[in-house]
Amino acid sequence: MKDSYITAINTQRTTMDWIDMLVDNMSNMYTPGYRSTQGTFKTFLDGTNFDDTNVKTTQGKSLPGTASSNVFLEGDGFFVTKKPDGKELYTRLGEFTFDGEGTYRTKDKYAVQGYVLNDNGEIMSSPLTRNADVHTATPLNGGPGMMATTDIKLWIDPSNGKYLGKYDEYQIKEDGIIYGKADKGKTMVPLYKIALANFNNQNGLIKIKGLYYSESNESGKPVVGKGDIRSGLIEMSNVDLKADVAYFQQAKMQLDLTNKIISTNKQLLEQAIQLLQ
Repeated sequence: MKDSYITAINTQRTTMDWIDMLVDNMSNMYTPGYRSTQGTFKTFLDGTNFDDTNVKTTQGKSLPGTASSNVFLEGDGFFVTKKPDGKELYTRLGEFTFDGEGTYRTKDKYAVQGYVLNDNGEIMSSPLTRNADVHTATPLNGGPGMMATTDIKLWIDPSNGKYLGKYDEYQIKEDGIIYGKADKGKTMVPLYKIALANFNNQNGLIKIKGLYYSESNESGKPVVGKGDIRSGLIEMSNVDLKADVAYFQQAKMQLDLTNKIISTNKQLLEQAIQLLQ
């Protein structure tokens, strides 16, 4: 026989976790790059508990950025970034800029990763591999998951103020290739391709504080992400406010009912104790 008091206590705790998750979603509705989370539930004999939390993978709307170095990913996957300690993190927020040394970085100063290109726009081979899993191997011209990425650097020569000493400006095209431009745009040379990564199970990613994710055993190794990259834009959050408000109302009603059951059980217990005295 189920104990209604234990069931109510467990349901109360789970409902409060659900409300916290919904509040986090709604408070980040206007946070660029934020990925909404959703909870699923499992029912036990003694109450209800979270079975899992899922990262919502739908596309967020585009928003004008603050610089041409900002990028918007229209497609599936994540931008690849690297912390100073070498750990790779993945994000949808392409609010990137070039620092004083010409390194392409996130707002948190993580280095944006890419592939070095030759003059024909082909990814140059590397003796290092980032993923030796044969099931995720991809062709060289597709942005290989088997290839090691590198920091994107457009060093500015202090003697002439040019990128890499010879380019007047840069341009990021939809295929994610960063071009160096010279001779008033008459010369365009491919320099880097922005790396994109995806995962067979995005819900297995570990959410890091902020707007980043890291791989896990559940997510699997990164595979190549696909999509167009649009310069000068960033992605808004993909929070569905209407749906979250409806869920919040359901959670609030569930919490009120649970609190009433707990209160009633306390009253009955107090009356039983009084009768025994």
